[in-house]
This record gives sequence, C-alpha cells and structure tokens, in this order.
Amino acid sequence: MRVFVTGASGFIGSAVVPELLGAGHQVVGLARSEASARALEAAGAEVHRGSLDHPDSLRAGAEKADGVIHLAFIHDFSRYQDSIRADARAIEVLGEVLQGSQRPLVIAAGLLGLAPGRTAVETDAAAPSGRGASEATMLALAERGVRTSIVRLSPTVHGKGDHGFVPHLVASARQKGVSVYIDDGANRWPAVHRSDAARLFRLALERAPAGSRLHAVAEEGVPTRDIASVIGRRLGVPVASKRPEEAGDFVGFLGHFFALDSPASSTLTREQLGWRPEGPGLLADLDNDSYFAPDTGMKVS
Repeated sequence: MRVFVTGASGFIGSAVVPELLGAGHQVVGLARSEASARALEAAGAEVHRGSLDHPDSLRAGAEKADGVIHLAFIHDFSRYQDSIRADARAIEVLGEVLQGSQRPLVIAAGLLGLAPGRTAVETDAAAPSGRGASEATMLALAERGVRTSIVRLSPTVHGKGDHGFVPHLVASARQKGVSVYIDDGANRWPAVHRSDAARLFRLALERAPAGSRLHAVAEEGVPTRDIASVIGRRLGVPVASKRPEEAGDFVGFLGHFFALDSPASSTLTREQLGWRPEGPGLLADLDNDSYFAPDTGMKVS
C-alpha cells in the first residue's frame, strides 16, 4: 500500500514510518523543511513537500495514495484554537480526496479528559469542542465512503526522543529544585510506548473498520505521584505535593493537565485488532538516561 503520512518526521511519525516500511508498505512523508526531508529520505521514505497551511499539498499527497495517516499537529498552546482549526481543515481536505473510495484515513487524537470520573472506553464520544470536532468530522466521512479510524493517544507517549509532557516535568523539577505532584498524586495518566502506538496506527490503516475509535493505551493509568518520584530520585531533588492552585508555579502550563485523573481502557482495541503492547512501561522507560540528559534549555514560566 502506498501511504501518505503527515507529521512523518515527528516523534510518533518517525516510529510509524519504519513500522509501515517493515510491513512492506511504501511511505510518502509530508515535509515542510529541509531537515524533515532529509530525515524522511534517510528512513527510506519518499518526500512530499508541503504543510498543513497549504491544502493543495495535502490534496496532492492524498490523491496518489492508497491510504493516509494524519499525524501532523501544530503544538502551539498559545494559539491552540488556531491549531485546532488547521487540523480540522487538513482532515476535511484529506477526506474530500478519499471520499467514495473506501481508502483508509487514520488520524491521531487525544485521551486526556475524555471521561471525567471514570475509565474512558472506545465507545465514549469526544466533546464537540477542541479536537473532538475532528473526531466528528471523521465519523461523518465514514458515511461518505472513507474507511476512517481515530487513534486516541495516551497523554504520555514515551520513548527515546520524547519532547512532550514528561520531559517538561523533568525540566521543571531540574529548574525549580523539586519534583511535584498534585494533592495526593493518586490521579492517573494512561501511557503507551511510541513503538506500540506506531504498530496500532499500522493495524488501523490495514484493517480497522470505518468509524473506528481506537485507544493507544498500554497502561490504563500511572499515578502521577509515581512519575514525580522517579523524576525526583533521578535528579536528586525532593518530591513534594502541591495544591492545584500552586501547580502552575512549579510546572507551568502543565499544572492543570497534571491534576487530571484520566484512566483509559484499550480492551476493545485489543480485541478488535489483536494489538498487544510490547514496549517498556512508563516508569521503567522514565528511569532511563535519555530523559535526564543535560538541560536542553526548556524553561518553566
């Protein structure tokens, strides 16, 4: 299968590309920079120049593909609504090209806060705001002859090269001299290793039914207190509880998210696609030198 992948040189995309190639697929990766193009070529993928801001480039990539995996997202929390709108536009463009063909379109979505107060499951509908709007678009496309599937990623997708929430917590603990959790730290975050997430994207592309919601969850919920404890031990700094209203002073924008209790199940995903996570768990992976390299300059406001 010839697969067009947006975000192909990113943290997750750079695991999806070899996963697809290893399964015998041909990969065409969207690249908006020379660095991304070089990375894709080195991985063995074909380069397609463009970006989310140029719909014609997305359209051209999808027209020549047997299937599409959409991973690109503009991670600018200062302009989050702009990022949401750009994502929605990209999905609409890709869907227009694929409609009526039964070709697969797989997108990445999020799990954090999906089902407050209980364990989230695949049948839960996302809120219509934020990235939930993209899920609604995908479900509509399934009625228009596109084999859509939504891979909801754990808030912590971990592994070498991670630049998400956990590295931010490490940077904040290093900068502030204390590793914190909120209240009793019993609130839980789902987690998945990026190699396992990559395999789920491939399985979704190959055989997920139209309209599928899938959960990339290897661990239903890791207590945030345990995450903070590993960080504190590795950095040699104290570990302390903070009230929710204090969290921002220690972990910046992540304060609100780190206080959420957001366990999630992947039982239906495993049953439907035979997906079985094989990578290390979050705490084992976090207790790894790659997360504690010299300060990269990330600052916490």
